[in-house]
Amino acid sequence: MQAILAPFSASISELKKNPTALLNKAQGEVIAILNHNSPAAYFVPAAVYKQLIEKLEDYELGQLVKERQNEKPFAIEVSLDDL
Repeated sequence: MQAILAPFSASISELKKNPTALLNKAQGEVIAILNHNSPAAYFVPAAVYKQLIEKLEDYELGQLVKERQNEKPFAIEVSLDDL
């Protein structure tokens, strides 16, 4: 059986009946949507989704910084007066 990675769960049928009621019941938490008792999807509130996107962007920026740090030995020193 697959692990359920959310504090709340509901069947697809429950989701179809009243998605707003599910959101209210979960009080801003992620909801695992189950199909035959296995997670088929995760219902993520907008605020949680926004946080995930921000963390992903931060991670990607961190990766870019690491890549640029590896290029430092190839950098050419330039003074501001030369620009």
